[in-house]
Amino acid sequence: MMGKINFFLGKQIKQSKEGIFINQPKYIKSLLERFGMTNCSNAKVPLPAGIRLNPSLDKPKTNIQRYRSMIGSLLYLTVSRPDIMFVVCNCARYQADPHEPHLAAVKTIFRYLHNTPGYGLWYPANSGFYIQAYSDSDLGGCSIDHKSTLGGCQFLDGKLIGWQSKKQTCVSISTAEAEYVAAAACTS
Repeated sequence: MMGKINFFLGKQIKQSKEGIFINQPKYIKSLLERFGMTNCSNAKVPLPAGIRLNPSLDKPKTNIQRYRSMIGSLLYLTVSRPDIMFVVCNCARYQADPHEPHLAAVKTIFRYLHNTPGYGLWYPANSGFYIQAYSDSDLGGCSIDHKSTLGGCQFLDGKLIGWQSKKQTCVSISTAEAEYVAAAACTS
């Protein structure tokens, strides 16, 4: 009755004969304005390789309300941006006691978003019926309890239908074990 949907709860939805594209460029723009990052430099990745967050208790603390607000806003954005899921969840672990390195990591995510506001999810209209799943993990990636972080995504007919990034519930003693746990979580 209302026709094609174009905008819903901060998500822009473009429908065509080729498929559906979902992204959140207006939401990203409002976030950058809200947190004073409209004129920031660009980042090519959400978090550079080799950067590992830890409690950083020797570094200065940051404003806890602002940090939590930034994390909450980014968590909502992961609905259409699975590319930032891992790093946002990693930063979310430090919401109880954020320090300067954690805020710097969150600002890097915003700089990445400043560089990539048009990214989103593409669902092509025509494809076959097949399921694909990908998973990965890091061995002992958390510096606090040495638990691995797993990640995975599932595709139906080449269309992303599910993704996750979370800390494993057990401590793996080998890379093979960490990968097995990640694969089991991805397929379940």
